[in-house]
Amino acid sequence: MGLSLVLAVAIVFWLATGELRSAQEQAPGPREGQGPSLPSVEVDLRQASTFHPDIRLQGQVEPWRRLEVNARLSGVVEELSVSLGDAVSQGDNLLRLSQDDRPAAVAGARARVRQLEADLAAAERLRSNRLVSESEQMRLESELASARAELRQASLAMDYLTPSAPFDGTINARHVETGTFVQAGDPLFEVVQVDVLKVSGYLPQQQAGRVAPGQGVVVSLLDGRELHGELTFVASAADPETRSFRVEARVANPQGYRIAGGSASVRIEMPSVEALYLSPALLSLGPDGRPGVLHVDDGDRVAFTTVTLLSVGTEGAWVSGVDFPVQLITRGGGFVSEGQQVQPVSAVAGD
Repeated sequence: MGLSLVLAVAIVFWLATGELRSAQEQAPGPREGQGPSLPSVEVDLRQASTFHPDIRLQGQVEPWRRLEVNARLSGVVEELSVSLGDAVSQGDNLLRLSQDDRPAAVAGARARVRQLEADLAAAERLRSNRLVSESEQMRLESELASARAELRQASLAMDYLTPSAPFDGTINARHVETGTFVQAGDPLFEVVQVDVLKVSGYLPQQQAGRVAPGQGVVVSLLDGRELHGELTFVASAADPETRSFRVEARVANPQGYRIAGGSASVRIEMPSVEALYLSPALLSLGPDGRPGVLHVDDGDRVAFTTVTLLSVGTEGAWVSGVDFPVQLITRGGGFVSEGQQVQPVSAVAGD
């Protein structure tokens, strides 16, 4: 009787301790009528914003036009009409060379033309009476044409004694002084036009196809000032050494800033696009390694959309390729996967 009582107590104790171990090792099942809970993600409803993209490069600033005025004949500089830094208009005289025997050459050529004109007129009258041969008349016509050409050359030589400014600009260099003897081809002055500037630079080949003449440009100078203009030239072939494409822009410089010959930052303005601005932390990589964003679709499922990076900075990034409006996942995206059903919770403030 006593042994039976001891065995019964031992069996009850063993059964009790076994049930306790089972309860500790297994999670309790769901209560009747209660389904599994959905993971929550914080979302922010975003609308499209207008982004003004641009392409930036380092450019070289040059005068719009630069021309060296050379002597077209020999002579002594008798008078200088302009000085360094003077503003000149097209056609203004720059200097005067010595005439030497050129006036006499003009007078002699003019007299020969008048003589031959008279001889030819007389020959034409005699030719009507058959008193002068046709060959004689043709000879006089040929000599008259040659004399007239000589007169034009002598007259041009007189004009070349006073070279003029080829365009509106500024005297940037002077190579002669009064009394200097110059020969044909010797440099006299350098004239530059700086009220309009040419800014040139090189674009990488992957960006060259995105620009065309007529697009606006903004030139930022080293002191922070800005000048505005437009693109005038995009090379059709790349530089063989750098594989980059030369571009040129025409930029107005009404204040006459002395910046020609220096460098500046150039911003080529691109057409505006509808884009999404977000924190770079909200970008993730897809299976193919391309960047994208996680968002919640109309069925409260996680979706991943590949985007195009338009601009990325430390404060934010501009991307395109998203359909608007979009419920952007701002928190909890690292704990869910694409296609998963979630419980979206509105963000208090967008990231």
